[in-house]
Amino acid sequence: MSDTVPPTQENLPLDNGPHLDGIVDTTTLAAHDFDVDTRTGFMPPDPPIRRLPEQWEPWEAILEKAMRARLQLTIKQGITNEEMRMSDSWRLEVRELPTLPIEDLTSEILLRRAHHVLAFIMHFYIHTLPQTAPIVVPASISIPLLKVSRRLQLPPIATYSDAVLYNWELKEAPSTSEMETEPEWALDLRKLKSQDLFTGTRDEEEFFLSSARIELRGVEALELMRASMDEMFVGDDIAVRRITPYLTRLAEVVQALTSLLMDVRKGCDPDVFYHLVRPWFRGQDSDPGERKRTFEGIAEYLSGPSAGQSALIHALDIFLGLDNCASETSTTISGKADARTLLRRMQIYMPRHHRAFLRHLSANPFPIRDFVQTKSPELIEAYNQAVCAVKGFRDAHIRIVALYIIAPANRERAEDTGGFLKGTGGTHLAQFLKGVRDKTADALLG
Repeated sequence: MSDTVPPTQENLPLDNGPHLDGIVDTTTLAAHDFDVDTRTGFMPPDPPIRRLPEQWEPWEAILEKAMRARLQLTIKQGITNEEMRMSDSWRLEVRELPTLPIEDLTSEILLRRAHHVLAFIMHFYIHTLPQTAPIVVPASISIPLLKVSRRLQLPPIATYSDAVLYNWELKEAPSTSEMETEPEWALDLRKLKSQDLFTGTRDEEEFFLSSARIELRGVEALELMRASMDEMFVGDDIAVRRITPYLTRLAEVVQALTSLLMDVRKGCDPDVFYHLVRPWFRGQDSDPGERKRTFEGIAEYLSGPSAGQSALIHALDIFLGLDNCASETSTTISGKADARTLLRRMQIYMPRHHRAFLRHLSANPFPIRDFVQTKSPELIEAYNQAVCAVKGFRDAHIRIVALYIIAPANRERAEDTGGFLKGTGGTHLAQFLKGVRDKTADALLG
């Protein structure tokens, strides 16, 4: 049954956007071709739909039941027999669901919601299984999930876009006057809340929303990139004078992103995150029992959602020429992959239009790093400020990872995984992040 074969890292197309020859038209950097909005960036301009139409209500109902029942992770310490029975009963209902067709999911909006719902159901199903049980995703979920994933060109697993980009809504509807004016309400970072959560805790919601706030605040960075690329196309002295403050401002925006990243500490407790939230995201490569997952008899290597799947940070790397994640049309993943390959692998988990955006950005015939090196010392200084800001962001990321993953893991079981700690994406965490950070520092111009 070819329709049930999940996309692999080797055959998954890396973009479905416009194919441009010759000079890159940088005015399309924020165009709908790439599903990048001028007000919300990689986030959709309107809140994602809350529920699929009635035809797919069985999926929505079973997900809602899991969330309302607060199903517990099997690895939870002290899980009760009653909690295990509740999970067993819920999984039986999943197996008895009809295998619904997806042909009438005709829009990107419906497909995104379907992927989100089915992936969340699958994660609930897998992570409530007994630890010794084989992982076989039932046909009622695997078949439609694999078909939807193929349509969206995404892996059949919960990704960053499922957890963050397409998993939010406004705490309250905008007023009529707000809707009639420039919709700044959509950009208010304080008005967001998550749609669906595994634990229903504030800690999990803040974890998701911290990334959403970074995405929205990063819209200005995308605009500064676009403006700089337009000026580089001209390349005269006036362009240099304009690009210099653009890069200085870009550094300030990245510093603001760093502050938002660190703000996750205000609402997400490290121990709650490590023990109760993070395990729900585990992919096959992070399974404690190293179990393989089977979709209709076909095993597939899958990573969980990770902030490394954010196109915004990849865009900063590509624009500044930091040589961390230059987009390519194909990637071979190996166990000995370097930091660039591992970051490129994260692009496979992005929405296809965002992959196309990164590919388009990397095809820029006037790389800013090359441009800067031939110009004024003031421009070089501004460029270095931007690079230092990205390095600062990566330093902050290392501190957050140390606080939320490494420290709790050391407190619980320091000897697990042979002395190495794996990130949600399965990489040897501390070594990988420090390598990316140091590579960023190497990009500074003398």
